[in-house]
Amino acid sequence: MDNTFTTQGLLADKVAFITGAGRGIGAAAARLFAREGARVLLAARTEEELKAVTEEVRAAGGVADHVVCDLADATSVRAAVDRVVDLYGRLDVAFNNGATITPPGPMDQVSEAVFDHVYAVNLRGPWLAMVAEVAAIRATAGTGAIVNNSSVGSLMGNPELPVYGAMKRAVNSLTESAAITYGPEGIRVNAIAPGNTATEMIRTWETHSPGLRERLAAHTPLRRAADPDEIAQAAAWLLSDRASYVTGAVLRVDGGARA
Repeated sequence: MDNTFTTQGLLADKVAFITGAGRGIGAAAARLFAREGARVLLAARTEEELKAVTEEVRAAGGVADHVVCDLADATSVRAAVDRVVDLYGRLDVAFNNGATITPPGPMDQVSEAVFDHVYAVNLRGPWLAMVAEVAAIRATAGTGAIVNNSSVGSLMGNPELPVYGAMKRAVNSLTESAAITYGPEGIRVNAIAPGNTATEMIRTWETHSPGLRERLAAHTPLRRAADPDEIAQAAAWLLSDRASYVTGAVLRVDGGARA
């Protein structure tokens, strides 16, 4: 008797759209989602990075393409979501991961220009993407799921990154509102709130705050930073049918830092 069995990938037969996919958590998500069976469209501002990740996914046997997208540009965001439907004929799931960061410091040292840029990329960008994604899911797959990348820095006061934290907290609110609005038609919307993760964003922050990574690790029960793939794993599960009764959640993926 043959006792072998095959397990389908977590995102088998899904079409996935990922922003901020050129590096860090977004690139890890592109690799993971493709391994789990999704056809993926990678979006970000830097074409060289997108090409490299796309070629890596294809070399590993995945189905991927890329589109240059600036989250601060509404036309660019809508065109990127349209592109996934043009390429693959549908949209099932989306991971709104792209974001920008400011140098750490108190809010009175943040210029209006910086505030406006963080707002445009980190709040208006995900809002524009969600609106376009809901329309695309509704018009093609009919049902689906969206995950927004927030931050544990959104869950309490964030004096070192006050504007970043405020925009991410607003993303949590949009996530919860969207979950209520689109749940009746079978579109789930959740967020993840990563803690200390080994990304370029953290490395940039550390240049302004020497010893940052050691301090963050010391305040994390698991005593280390997350690998970007560990954050992507949480997003993949929330986007998958295995999380079919989860919507409106902001899931901490922080090694216990906010326990």
